[in-house]
Amino acid sequence: MSAPPGSGPKQRLRAEHWAAIRAAGAARFPGVEGRIPNFIGAEAAAAALAETPEFQAARVLKCNPDLPQRPVRHAALKAGKVVLLAVPRLRQEHCFLALDPAVLPPNALWRASSIKGAAELGRPLMVDAVPRIDLIVSGCVAVDERGARLGKGGGFADLEYALLHASGAVFPATPVATTAHESQVRGAGDIPRERHDIGVTIIATPSRIIRPDPSPVQPSGLFWDALPVERRADMPAIAARAPAGS
Repeated sequence: MSAPPGSGPKQRLRAEHWAAIRAAGAARFPGVEGRIPNFIGAEAAAAALAETPEFQAARVLKCNPDLPQRPVRHAALKAGKVVLLAVPRLRQEHCFLALDPAVLPPNALWRASSIKGAAELGRPLMVDAVPRIDLIVSGCVAVDERGARLGKGGGFADLEYALLHASGAVFPATPVATTAHESQVRGAGDIPRERHDIGVTIIATPSRIIRPDPSPVQPSGLFWDALPVERRADMPAIAARAPAGS
């Protein structure tokens, strides 16, 4: 679904933005290279996102599990929202975890917002059991003002979107947000976007909200010709949906 990490123009952009966060003095544990970078100001960006109408109206969020978006997950749980996370690399048939604050101990919400806590406290779901999602939050290495998003290179955010689109849990109008440091934001059109890449409709930084206009058109499904057979075998939910003969 994407060029292998270490090659191509996207990887050069990733390296540029990992360096830019360091140059801005905003890098934070556990580091930036090779990951969705944690940054100083992640809490302020999450607070800005939490003030948007889309966040406030959402009852169910799907969020990436990375550390810089932990404040988003915690804010959602505190607000009584169900938070969904994908299991790592979609390697299980029950490939999503549901965190429902209505059934979690009130003192467990911060722990539940972590990767380890979600694995312990979340309820495993098959993709067809995932409820309708009102807001997707996806981390980024960089994002441009047109809504093109650059991830860390694995393509899993796009695969998760394709699965949820196929199951009817997300729709073309489902808002997609990211939280980012200002050094991760580029001018419109600066990031190449491929047909399978999800677009971002809300960008929350510690100091502002950016809404690409027009909103990016989202991919319509999973492009099997771009997904090697050997990758499908590691993801049961993907493999089960492969067209005959593909």
